[in-house]
Amino acid sequence: MATGSSNPSEGSVAADGNVFAAEIKRWRDVRGWSRAALAKQMGYDRSYVSKVESGHERPSREFALHAEAALRAGGAVRQAFYDYMAARPAARARPAVSGMNAAADGSDPHGSLVVDHDDATLSYDDDTGTYRLVQRRRLINGGAEPISRYLIRISVDRYPDDPERSNDLYSDHPLTWDEIHLRAWQGENRAEPMEWRVHHDREAFKEVWLIFANDVGRFPLYPGESCWIEYEYTVADEHWGHWFQRAVRLPTRRLSVRLDFPSELEPVVWGLHTSMTAESMPFATAINRSCVNGRQMFSWSTHDPPLHGRYRLEWDFRGRRSRSDGHTGRRGQLEERPNETMAALGVLQRDDPALRRPPRPFLLPEEAEDARRVIAALRSAAERVTWVHVFGKGMGVAAPQIGIDRAAAIIVPVHDGDGGGSLGGADGVIELLNPRIIEASPETDEHYEGCLSFFDVRGLVPRPLVVHVEHQDATGRRRITVFERSVARLVAHEIDHLHGLLYTDRMQAGAELIPVEQYRGTGTSWRY
Repeated sequence: MATGSSNPSEGSVAADGNVFAAEIKRWRDVRGWSRAALAKQMGYDRSYVSKVESGHERPSREFALHAEAALRAGGAVRQAFYDYMAARPAARARPAVSGMNAAADGSDPHGSLVVDHDDATLSYDDDTGTYRLVQRRRLINGGAEPISRYLIRISVDRYPDDPERSNDLYSDHPLTWDEIHLRAWQGENRAEPMEWRVHHDREAFKEVWLIFANDVGRFPLYPGESCWIEYEYTVADEHWGHWFQRAVRLPTRRLSVRLDFPSELEPVVWGLHTSMTAESMPFATAINRSCVNGRQMFSWSTHDPPLHGRYRLEWDFRGRRSRSDGHTGRRGQLEERPNETMAALGVLQRDDPALRRPPRPFLLPEEAEDARRVIAALRSAAERVTWVHVFGKGMGVAAPQIGIDRAAAIIVPVHDGDGGGSLGGADGVIELLNPRIIEASPETDEHYEGCLSFFDVRGLVPRPLVVHVEHQDATGRRRITVFERSVARLVAHEIDHLHGLLYTDRMQAGAELIPVEQYRGTGTSWRY
């Protein structure tokens, strides 16, 4: 008797939908939810969720978006759905890891520990002033010996840009075990509490062995097996700086991070990636943001992160209030200069020598992938900036402004029909690779400009009303685009950045900068 489906279309669903179904199950495991719990979070019938996950029901786009929102998967569930819809062979062939026997799932053939999924959730409680980290990892023993312990690190730095100040802080107020209150478990739903033993104990740094044992018995991870481990700890905000870093120390297939902050703090989050062979770069993909019950959720994930890579999330609490009365807890508004805000968002400031160095052009199409990554980083930077400021005249970002030595820039116009030159993404963002102005109109006008790299001031700058710009796309194709009026001004400003010039270099002799407080054009368009 045949055991397969008698319905050909149903059978094809099970085959084609495997990647998406596996992603749903993976994230259910990460969150520790049953199918019924996921269905409740999504507002769907449990039987429908079960059919999708088993591959016997085709998922809809709405289902995928509801699952992404419920699981807060940093875009991973949504991407798996797109892969499923595109029916890419690579997506269909991706192995799914499940069950306890993982020897055949592609784990390291050299016989080492593999992290199938590393998921961290960091939440902040403004009332108590504490951070709480919940870390979940799915481990696979691809070696020949049982694993009986696992090393974790707890490292804090309140002032990463001021080592002397940090050293003084932790010398006077060291991180303590009572403050951390470390707890650990192995298995689904925290089935087995894990013992732990101190390996290193420093003022701002702890290393701990998590032991696969407790006072009831031992449960080592044997070769070919996999399991979830979970641990959590707390740190006061006087010890924890506004950053959280994930370092890839073992072969890792999936890395995901979620930040959970109070909405009233108006959090802004950005990410930086570093490796042993590359300088710091913004995340290649945007961090997803959502609001749930008065909390701002920021989620991000990546596949196959490189060994020794470091993924660092940083944030700024724009609504942070400083305590003005230590007895009553009353708080007053913390004033921050606009240039300090931009610096906190990852924009280099005026005195940085990188802004005066013309960046390297792209060799296209050979460096097409690099070009796409830089454009993605610029879009991410622009998104961070627009969270904290309204740009009535449009805005732009050049790669040197975010520490990337490449000839790329983006412009976000105001879409008022004034300027032409439509190119770039479907959202109207103008993307420029290796741009240069080859012709400019003799007619000019003069308007106040600002710059993200010194946002405290504005200055009157004459610019041509029309510019002809030669540039390339990622395939290497050259084109010439004509920009007019407001868009021409924005484009010329960003191309100046790619030649090591600032708008102050274009100001008329004797013209002076004015403080932003005296400028009255904020939030309005230029008039022509």
